[in-house]
Amino acid sequence: MRVGLIGFGKTGRAVASVLLDSELTQLQWVIRQSSLLEHRTVSEYLGQKSGDLGKIYSKTEFTAAELLDQFPVDVIVDFSGETGLDYYAQEAAQRGVIIISAVSQYQPENLAKLKQLASQTVVMHSPNITIGINFLMISAKILKTIAPYTDIEIIEEHFKMKPEVSGTAKVIAKQLELPESQIKTIRAGGIIGTHEILFGFPFQTVRLKHESISREAFGSGILFAVKQLQNKSKGFYSMEDLMLPFFHLKDEEEELAKTQTKPWWKFWAN
Repeated sequence: MRVGLIGFGKTGRAVASVLLDSELTQLQWVIRQSSLLEHRTVSEYLGQKSGDLGKIYSKTEFTAAELLDQFPVDVIVDFSGETGLDYYAQEAAQRGVIIISAVSQYQPENLAKLKQLASQTVVMHSPNITIGINFLMISAKILKTIAPYTDIEIIEEHFKMKPEVSGTAKVIAKQLELPESQIKTIRAGGIIGTHEILFGFPFQTVRLKHESISREAFGSGILFAVKQLQNKSKGFYSMEDLMLPFFHLKDEEEELAKTQTKPWWKFWAN
């Protein structure tokens, strides 16, 4: 699958690294705001050996139409910001390019704009596209459905200088229909990110915990999404939509075996 990447900050660079290593994807180009790295190849900048010839371009060098006509892709992955849609979204949708947005938060009007594009192409949005966090949220919702009487606490830990409450923790609270005021925050050292959901039963305790080790985790989430979306019909999807079939192991294992010639995680390693 030919992939274009919008955004090349710390997370975007980590995702690009995973895309370069994958046999499933070919990184065609990266678009960023600055012209500082213009025309350097992504593999050269990251110091990786790769057959992908994707180059880094600034947003001002091409219109989206020019970019997609000269360097067509099957998928656009967006790790920029909520206004990134204004640059590429309409042109991509008209061409049937799959759009995967990992932008953490949209204003309601921009999220509505993203959803409207789903009438033209496959669109997915995930505020946190790591597989672990999404598994945690689905598992937590299932457990809450099984045992709605439990006490539930959300704890998030991040590096000392992070000022605001974690956006992922807010999403977890929303998914579990809990007030954001119930989120407990810990700030210490250089913690990349830890999220824990504690279920307090009368005679037992269940802790669901996800810990980020490196930003490359976002890249493995992108590869999972690319693999699952490539044969989907037009529409708007979430990571939950893509992951839920894997929770029905007895019903779905034969169907999954037909569509997956090998485990999805092997697609990100040569």
